[in-house]
Order: sequence, then structure tokens, then C-alpha cells
Amino acid sequence: MRNGEKGFTLIELLVVMTIIATLMTLVAPRFFQQTERAKVVVLEHNLHTLRVAIDGFRHDRLMGPQQLDELVEEGYLRELPMDPLANRRDNWEVSTDEQGQIIDVTSPSLPATQDERSDHP
Repeated sequence: MRNGEKGFTLIELLVVMTIIATLMTLVAPRFFQQTERAKVVVLEHNLHTLRVAIDGFRHDRLMGPQQLDELVEEGYLRELPMDPLANRRDNWEVSTDEQGQIIDVTSPSLPATQDERSDHP
């Protein structure tokens, strides 16, 4: 710096910007991977919540619900949980028994290996 001027030179600013850009290229991919992983964790939690509500409905009424909306109507859930990967509430796939009662619920958004790890009723 000349004559007691305060401030940064253009070279100093460019060096700092280069260092920040380099660090961002290392951090950004990990951040986006963690975001996707968080969505999968929320989806697994929502599946568990739905399964617990179905089990509670079946235990109280001695029969399963015919539709997922019955869980909301009867007060087992405030609202159907969101599928965070599809960003929808109507994306759930249900498995029914011979009488048409829901016995399990899955999500088409969740990879098969993930769904197999989660606890089924």
C-alpha cells in the first residue's frame, strides 16, 4: 500500500476469492448429498408414522382402514404425511388384504433397498 492508504489490493481480493471458490467446490457436493439423505430419513419416519397409525386403527376397531384418508377422519393423524422425495401427500402405495383393508404402506420414491431396511408391521 502506498502513502498510508487503507484497503486491500486487487491481488489480495482475487487470492481470497480463489480460496473461497476452492473451498466451495469441496463443500457443496457434500451439502447436496446430505440434503437428499435427510429427505430419505424423513420419508422413513413418515412411513413409520403411517404404519403405527394403521396398527392403532386396526387394534381399536378390529379391522384395518379401507383408505388412508380414514386415518385422518378418525383422528389417528392430523393430516397425511408428505412424501419428501416426491413432494406429494397422495403418493403412498398401499397393500391390502382379502377384505380390502390396508395392511401396509410404502412409497415408490424410496429405493427398494431402503424400504426393506425399514420396519414393516
